[in-house]
Amino acid sequence: MTRAIIFMGTGSDVGKSLIVAGLARAFANRGLRVQPFKPQNMSNNAAVTADGGEIGRAQALQARAAKVHPSVHMNPVLLKPETTTGAQVIIQGHRQESMTARQYFRSRMKYMGAVLDSFHKVASRADIVLVEGAGSPGEINLRDGDLANMGFAEAADLPAILIGDIHRGGVIASIAGTFDILPENDRDRLKAFLINKFHGDPELFSEGRTFLETRTGTPCVGIVPHFEAARRLPAEDAVALEDTLTNTSNGIRISVLRLPRIANFDDLDPLRLEPGVTLTFVQPGEAIPGDSRLVIIPGSKSTVSDLAALRKEGWDIDLLAHVRRGGLVLGLCGGYQMLGRLVSDPLGLEGTPGSTPGLGLLDVETTLLADKTLTRVSGTHGPSGAALEGYEIHLGKTTGVDCARPFAVLEGRPDGAISPTGQVMGSYLHGCFGSDAFRTKFLISLGINASELRFEETVERTLDALAAHLEANLDLDLILSLAKEL
Repeated sequence: MTRAIIFMGTGSDVGKSLIVAGLARAFANRGLRVQPFKPQNMSNNAAVTADGGEIGRAQALQARAAKVHPSVHMNPVLLKPETTTGAQVIIQGHRQESMTARQYFRSRMKYMGAVLDSFHKVASRADIVLVEGAGSPGEINLRDGDLANMGFAEAADLPAILIGDIHRGGVIASIAGTFDILPENDRDRLKAFLINKFHGDPELFSEGRTFLETRTGTPCVGIVPHFEAARRLPAEDAVALEDTLTNTSNGIRISVLRLPRIANFDDLDPLRLEPGVTLTFVQPGEAIPGDSRLVIIPGSKSTVSDLAALRKEGWDIDLLAHVRRGGLVLGLCGGYQMLGRLVSDPLGLEGTPGSTPGLGLLDVETTLLADKTLTRVSGTHGPSGAALEGYEIHLGKTTGVDCARPFAVLEGRPDGAISPTGQVMGSYLHGCFGSDAFRTKFLISLGINASELRFEETVERTLDALAAHLEANLDLDLILSLAKEL
């Protein structure tokens, strides 16, 4: 028997992803076969799956929490923003096309077949499917053709639990208001609600809980206190960068450029947890701190436009000064492409066909190609020989003189490039800092005392702690009883 239920939110960033991850681990610990599912996601933080595609990073974390391998079917529609009004459309793990928001909303129902196909594939290997909505079902202007919330819930005939975030205030109004504005058929799918991110004594909310249960006619499955350890888990959305990823230790500074289309910024999570590192995200309008030992240009969904934004901020000048002072630079994926002499886009994959001068800090050139590289890899770090692993997810091919000094050797082939002085480095490898041996040697080369952090073990312990946290504060048996048998 397979059951399924969808978790929706009163808004974005109310904790849907974290709740689903914690429940996935809690139910898996009970011996249930759990599968996460998100019909439509919008994120430039992507993960490469074992079946050769890409999904949202949050669904990969949820799969890990469920103790299963991530699959493209856990997130059949992934939208990766390329501009302020357009995105790359990934269907069942593979790039289909780039569309403006208006084009997508006009035609998105054509993807419902793929969404339901993936859902049934996921359900076929589960005792329970935990579905995560996107944004809020209260955005009734988006209801027609909806794939993410009530549109999918109706198509799959699923019940829903509504999550409200009390930390941001107005949780009573946001929950009651969501129930009130939904059409009757959609409102009837909401079977319960929960309160997330509570600070203080939950008994102080007892009257609010009673009011909401009476007003909505549904039970509260629990009040979840703020889970401080969530900062040890990968954040999905760039909105979390300032609050979640910047640390305030007294260690040696590593600065990361906050690009407009920053992608896969969870690459930096292990560095953030190192006590010897002060990790700083340099925001638009700010100069690169002069005391930075290392500046990282992270991954980007749009290399050419983010390169232009980097120059607009004057960071190109800051980088040259940083290198003259003896500082180090590391470019990851799109950041690696920016470090070269030229970025060519003959097919117009990121806009008008043409070529753009790079920063010239590496003697390499990049050509953007239509075929996307999606692969999980392992190998060794070139300078230190330390073992590392991660994944590649990019459209370009980079060649040049500095590639003779590769950053890494992956599956027997060279990756990346290092300048003759060793100050400037680039690599297509995402996730490499999660490899403890490599991270330790890399930090030592920067003059940083690396800790005994075991990153992957830390993530596992945190997921178990999150599961225990939800077990203690939510009625998991009630949640199971509300899930519908498929």
